[in-house]
Amino acid sequence: MLKLLALDRFTILLIVMVILASIVPVSGQVAEVFGVITTAAIAVLFFLHGAKLSREAVVQGIMHWQLHTLVFAFTFLLFPVLGLIAKPVLLPLLGQELYWGFLFMCFLPSTVQSSIAFTSVARGNVASAVCSASFSNIAGMFITPVLVSLFIFGQSQHDYDPTSSIIQITLLLLVPFILGQLLRPWVYPFLVKFPSLVKGFDQGTILMVVYGAFSGAVVAGLWNEVSGTTLLILTVACSVLLTIIMLLALYVPKWLGFKHEDQIAIFFCSSKKTLASGVPMAQILFIGQPLGMIVLPIMIFHQIQLMVCGIIANYWSKQPEIEGKE
Repeated sequence: MLKLLALDRFTILLIVMVILASIVPVSGQVAEVFGVITTAAIAVLFFLHGAKLSREAVVQGIMHWQLHTLVFAFTFLLFPVLGLIAKPVLLPLLGQELYWGFLFMCFLPSTVQSSIAFTSVARGNVASAVCSASFSNIAGMFITPVLVSLFIFGQSQHDYDPTSSIIQITLLLLVPFILGQLLRPWVYPFLVKFPSLVKGFDQGTILMVVYGAFSGAVVAGLWNEVSGTTLLILTVACSVLLTIIMLLALYVPKWLGFKHEDQIAIFFCSSKKTLASGVPMAQILFIGQPLGMIVLPIMIFHQIQLMVCGIIANYWSKQPEIEGKE
């Protein structure tokens, strides 16, 4: 119950940030200073993520390559294909910027914390979930910019080279992550001692990025361009996408003969997209674009996936344990 309340509180705070940015958007020099502070917070956040990840769990989980291959296929093949297939329907309904945001969401890696948390609640293979979700995020730092280059900017008038974005993402996200891994023996005891502080910093950083992104979008006239009908269409599109992915993530592992606990890990790691990595990546990849409209789809999808996965994980946690089920 406390976990569900925490999720609800974070959801409410995300909505508050959007409302606050709509009423009191940050702009001008203040926005520049706020952007620098946010960038520093993102680097610290990924340093903490690196320090939290157990090397033992990585070694144990990395051996299960079949599971990771399937999760990788869902995350970086199936999601993008479905997003591209939806283009003839969604582009006229949403407009170019929101469709770009929807497609960008499909290109993102999986979540880390919630994938692991839901797998644990549902009594799945936690070690493999840790490894698979972490690998997805690290791989996404390189794969997502390439997919954006090929399927978003490659079809526009932009002369876009993903190399500089990959370098920026590496410096901002991957380098702090690796540094956190290297300093884990000294940093991890602090993280264990103050878990609520780390969680608060994690969520606080996302809230800062969302506030900054929507401030820029509001200044550029976001709410003059996005109607209630468009928001409803976007919510339905995200819900339909999640339903298709979840049904496939539920049945494909069974058909392939994975054990029951592995099926659970695959289900939760394959069906989600990361807000924590997605918003910082969008800041780098979509410079000069309406960032608020780009991140709006992932914000909506994020809330839907958390609520649905929370219900499913809670339901599965109450089911009798199935030993060695194929």
